[in-house]
Amino acid sequence: MTTIAFIGLGNMGGPMAINLQKAGHAVRAFDLSKEAVAKVVAEGATAAFSAQDAVQGAKVVVTMLPASQHVEALFLGKDGAPGLLASIAPGTLVIDSSTIAAATSQRWPRRPMPPASTSSTPRCRAARAARLRAR
Repeated sequence: MTTIAFIGLGNMGGPMAINLQKAGHAVRAFDLSKEAVAKVVAEGATAAFSAQDAVQGAKVVVTMLPASQHVEALFLGKDGAPGLLASIAPGTLVIDSSTIAAATSQRWPRRPMPPASTSSTPRCRAARAARLRAR
């Protein structure tokens, strides 16, 4: 059983988190909406008190957020607060499934990469391409 932190439990994220729980994974769920968290918890997931709490001990982190600014604030921090990249353990698989602008994805490979691996459709391809160009 893999421990998965799932952050963002809206119309798409909630059902995805529930399916992961039903597939036998231990899901640690977080969302700003307590109602969204309650729906996932009712299916067997564990509620996290914060995004940082959700990622503690997780082998996989999945995010499903509504916009670029939410993803950047979550991972990179905002208003002096550290982002999730400071809390994610080395070797953790990070999957961002958020609805974000292509420009946001293209900026990520230029930033220092976290000690964890990352995977997201546009970001993963861009990061791989950047690594290949650097060789």
